[in-house]
Amino acid sequence: MRLAQNLRFNQTTKLTIMVETKTSNLTACVGEEIGQALGAQMISSYRAANPTDVVSYFVGRNILEQVMAQPGCVGIKFYNAYNEVGSKTLVYVGVNADGADMLSVSTINTFGELSQVKGIVADRIRLPGGDGLDTDGNWWDFE
Repeated sequence: MRLAQNLRFNQTTKLTIMVETKTSNLTACVGEEIGQALGAQMISSYRAANPTDVVSYFVGRNILEQVMAQPGCVGIKFYNAYNEVGSKTLVYVGVNADGADMLSVSTINTFGELSQVKGIVADRIRLPGGDGLDTDGNWWDFE
């Protein structure tokens, strides 16, 4: 005790820890309403350059909500892919605030313990009309 009382520090030591912070441009704020005119122009331009490509994909609300409901999910990333039979499709996965694909998710199990479960990796889109052709008419083809 006496030794500790007699110790004096004439200089204050300051500890600085450098942390590299990685920021992501993939945030919940990405995306905006562009309006029908610009949307139509963009689709028409793509269709003119890629006349034999799939026109559109349909993804149901339920799976999108399941992906978005994962803890920490700020958005969804869509990957171009080929399915098991070689047809063009989309594979989609949740993205966290760091911009990382959510291949595992922290959750509380039935024992009240923190555990890791597999994140949702989804597919099974539908092509409007069954063949990728737009069945609503070409609303986007205004030229």
